[in-house]
Amino acid sequence: MSDQMGVDGEPIDQESPAGVPAEQDAKFEEPDAPAGSQQDRGAAAPSQEDILITEGDVAADYLEELLDIADLDGDLDSYTEGDRAHVSIDTESTILVGRDGEVLEALQELCRLAVMTKTGHHSRLMLDVAGHREKRRKELQLLAQDAVNSVNATGEPVRLAPMNPFERKVVHDAVAAAGMHSESEGQEPQRRVVVQAAR
Repeated sequence: MSDQMGVDGEPIDQESPAGVPAEQDAKFEEPDAPAGSQQDRGAAAPSQEDILITEGDVAADYLEELLDIADLDGDLDSYTEGDRAHVSIDTESTILVGRDGEVLEALQELCRLAVMTKTGHHSRLMLDVAGHREKRRKELQLLAQDAVNSVNATGEPVRLAPMNPFERKVVHDAVAAAGMHSESEGQEPQRRVVVQAAR
Protein backbone atom coordinates (compact mmCIF):
# COMPACT_ATOMS: atom_id res chain seq x y z
CA MET A 1 0.00 0.00 0.00
CA SER A 2 1.43 3.42 -0.93
CA ASP A 3 2.10 6.07 1.75
CA GLN A 4 -0.43 8.91 1.96
CA MET A 5 1.02 12.34 1.26
CA GLY A 6 0.43 15.41 3.42
CA VAL A 7 -0.24 18.92 2.11
CA ASP A 8 3.50 19.65 2.24
CA GLY A 9 4.34 16.56 0.20
CA GLU A 10 5.72 14.62 3.23
CA PRO A 11 4.47 11.08 3.92
CA ILE A 12 2.00 10.82 6.82
CA ASP A 13 2.83 8.44 9.69
CA GLN A 14 -0.24 6.23 10.10
CA GLU A 15 0.20 6.14 13.95
CA SER A 16 0.12 9.93 14.24
CA PRO A 17 -3.08 11.99 14.25
CA ALA A 18 -4.28 12.60 10.70
CA GLY A 19 -2.19 15.22 8.92
CA VAL A 20 0.36 15.66 11.77
CA PRO A 21 3.89 14.34 11.12
CA ALA A 22 5.32 12.14 13.89
CA GLU A 23 8.17 14.51 14.72
CA GLN A 24 5.74 17.44 15.14
CA ASP A 25 3.53 15.35 17.40
CA ALA A 26 6.48 14.63 19.69
CA LYS A 27 6.91 18.33 20.44
CA PHE A 28 3.67 18.36 22.42
CA GLU A 29 4.94 15.93 25.08
CA GLU A 30 5.94 17.72 28.33
CA PRO A 31 9.09 16.36 29.99
CA ASP A 32 8.63 15.14 33.56
CA ALA A 33 9.85 17.62 36.20
CA PRO A 34 12.76 16.15 38.14
CA ALA A 35 11.97 15.14 41.72
CA GLY A 36 12.60 17.94 44.20
CA SER A 37 12.58 20.67 41.53
CA GLN A 38 11.32 24.22 42.18
CA GLN A 39 8.08 23.30 40.41
CA ASP A 40 7.71 20.33 42.78
CA ARG A 41 8.36 22.04 46.11
CA GLY A 42 7.23 25.61 45.38
CA ALA A 43 9.03 28.81 46.39
CA ALA A 44 10.70 28.81 49.81
CA ALA A 45 8.81 30.79 52.46
CA PRO A 46 10.49 34.09 53.43
CA SER A 47 12.30 34.15 56.77
CA GLN A 48 11.06 36.27 59.68
CA GLU A 49 13.99 38.62 59.12
CA ASP A 50 13.02 39.05 55.46
CA ILE A 51 9.42 39.81 56.46
CA LEU A 52 10.54 42.48 58.93
CA ILE A 53 12.90 44.05 56.38
CA THR A 54 10.02 44.22 53.90
CA GLU A 55 7.82 45.89 56.54
CA GLY A 56 10.49 48.52 57.17
CA ASP A 57 10.94 49.16 53.45
CA VAL A 58 7.19 49.55 52.85
CA ALA A 59 6.82 51.95 55.79
CA ALA A 60 9.88 53.96 54.76
CA ASP A 61 8.51 54.35 51.21
CA TYR A 62 5.16 55.46 52.61
CA LEU A 63 6.79 58.02 54.91
CA GLU A 64 9.06 59.32 52.16
CA GLU A 65 6.00 60.14 50.04
CA LEU A 66 4.34 61.77 53.05
CA LEU A 67 7.38 63.96 53.75
CA ASP A 68 7.47 65.03 50.10
CA ILE A 69 3.78 65.93 50.10
CA ALA A 70 4.09 67.87 53.38
CA ASP A 71 7.36 69.47 52.21
CA LEU A 72 9.14 68.35 55.38
CA ASP A 73 12.81 67.46 55.72
CA GLY A 74 13.92 64.26 57.39
CA ASP A 75 16.32 61.36 56.97
CA LEU A 76 14.72 57.92 57.08
CA ASP A 77 16.32 54.82 58.54
CA SER A 78 14.78 51.34 58.79
CA TYR A 79 16.15 48.39 60.75
CA THR A 80 15.03 45.33 62.68
CA GLU A 81 15.33 44.85 66.42
CA GLY A 82 13.99 41.83 68.26
CA ASP A 83 10.77 40.75 66.58
CA ARG A 84 9.85 44.15 65.14
CA ALA A 85 10.66 46.36 62.20
CA HIS A 86 11.70 49.88 63.19
CA VAL A 87 11.67 53.09 61.16
CA SER A 88 13.04 56.39 62.41
CA ILE A 89 12.84 59.89 60.98
CA ASP A 90 15.79 62.09 61.89
CA THR A 91 14.47 65.64 61.83
CA GLU A 92 14.65 68.82 63.88
CA SER A 93 10.94 69.43 63.42
CA THR A 94 8.49 68.20 66.06
CA ILE A 95 5.45 68.56 63.80
CA LEU A 96 5.35 64.81 63.24
CA VAL A 97 5.56 64.15 66.99
CA GLY A 98 2.74 66.38 68.18
CA ARG A 99 1.56 66.97 71.71
CA ASP A 100 2.46 64.01 73.94
CA GLY A 101 3.40 62.05 70.81
CA GLU A 102 -0.17 61.98 69.48
CA VAL A 103 0.83 62.67 65.85
CA LEU A 104 3.63 60.11 66.12
CA GLU A 105 1.19 57.44 67.32
CA ALA A 106 -1.22 58.23 64.47
CA LEU A 107 1.61 58.09 61.92
CA GLN A 108 2.72 54.74 63.30
CA GLU A 109 -0.79 53.34 62.81
CA LEU A 110 -0.86 54.66 59.23
CA CYS A 111 2.49 52.96 58.56
CA ARG A 112 1.15 49.68 59.95
CA LEU A 113 -1.92 49.98 57.72
CA ALA A 114 0.31 50.64 54.69
CA VAL A 115 2.31 47.51 55.52
CA MET A 116 -0.84 45.41 55.97
CA THR A 117 -2.26 46.68 52.67
CA LYS A 118 0.95 45.79 50.86
CA THR A 119 1.80 42.48 52.55
CA GLY A 120 -1.56 41.21 53.77
CA HIS A 121 -0.43 40.61 57.34
CA HIS A 122 -0.61 42.53 60.62
CA SER A 123 2.47 44.57 61.54
CA ARG A 124 3.91 45.57 64.93
CA LEU A 125 6.27 48.09 63.34
CA MET A 126 7.61 50.86 65.58
CA LEU A 127 8.09 54.43 64.36
CA ASP A 128 10.22 57.09 66.02
CA VAL A 129 10.52 60.73 65.03
CA ALA A 130 13.26 63.11 66.18
CA GLY A 131 14.32 60.62 68.87
CA HIS A 132 11.05 61.17 70.76
CA ARG A 133 10.55 57.55 71.78
CA GLU A 134 14.11 57.14 73.03
CA LYS A 135 13.83 60.29 75.15
CA ARG A 136 10.45 59.17 76.43
CA ARG A 137 11.84 55.71 77.20
CA LYS A 138 14.46 57.22 79.53
CA GLU A 139 11.85 59.38 81.26
CA LEU A 140 9.60 56.37 81.79
CA GLN A 141 12.42 54.27 83.19
CA LEU A 142 13.08 56.99 85.78
CA LEU A 143 9.33 57.20 86.51
CA ALA A 144 9.17 53.43 86.99
CA GLN A 145 12.14 53.53 89.36
CA ASP A 146 10.45 56.26 91.42
CA ALA A 147 7.30 54.11 91.62
CA VAL A 148 9.34 51.07 92.69
CA ASN A 149 11.05 53.14 95.41
CA SER A 150 7.66 54.37 96.65
CA VAL A 151 6.24 50.83 96.82
CA ASN A 152 9.33 49.65 98.69
CA ALA A 153 9.01 52.51 101.17
CA THR A 154 5.25 52.37 101.80
CA GLY A 155 4.13 48.93 100.67
CA GLU A 156 1.26 50.62 98.84
CA PRO A 157 0.59 50.20 95.09
CA VAL A 158 1.37 53.16 92.84
CA ARG A 159 -1.00 54.01 89.98
CA LEU A 160 0.69 55.89 87.16
CA ALA A 161 -0.90 58.29 84.67
CA PRO A 162 -2.60 56.82 81.58
CA MET A 163 -0.14 55.74 78.89
CA ASN A 164 -0.15 54.33 75.38
CA PRO A 165 0.89 50.68 74.81
CA PHE A 166 4.52 51.56 74.03
CA GLU A 167 4.89 53.55 77.25
CA ARG A 168 3.24 50.87 79.38
CA LYS A 169 5.57 48.23 77.95
CA VAL A 170 8.62 50.32 78.89
CA VAL A 171 7.32 50.70 82.46
CA HIS A 172 6.45 47.00 82.81
CA ASP A 173 9.96 46.05 81.65
CA ALA A 174 11.63 48.51 84.04
CA VAL A 175 9.51 47.35 87.00
CA ALA A 176 10.22 43.68 86.24
CA ALA A 177 13.95 44.43 86.02
CA ALA A 178 13.71 45.92 89.52
CA GLY A 179 12.13 42.70 90.84
CA MET A 180 8.67 44.20 91.36
CA HIS A 181 5.24 43.41 89.92
CA SER A 182 3.11 45.59 87.63
CA GLU A 183 -0.13 45.24 85.74
CA SER A 184 -2.31 47.39 83.49
CA GLU A 185 -5.83 48.44 84.39
CA GLY A 186 -8.60 50.44 82.73
CA GLN A 187 -9.64 50.92 79.12
CA GLU A 188 -7.93 52.84 76.33
CA PRO A 189 -7.15 55.70 76.26
CA GLN A 190 -7.20 55.77 80.07
CA ARG A 191 -5.34 52.49 80.54
CA ARG A 192 -2.57 52.82 83.14
CA VAL A 193 0.14 50.83 84.93
CA VAL A 194 -0.16 49.87 88.59
CA VAL A 195 3.14 49.07 90.32
CA GLN A 196 2.94 46.65 93.25
CA ALA A 197 5.20 44.71 95.58
CA ALA A 198 6.50 41.43 94.18
CA ARG A 199 4.09 38.53 94.71
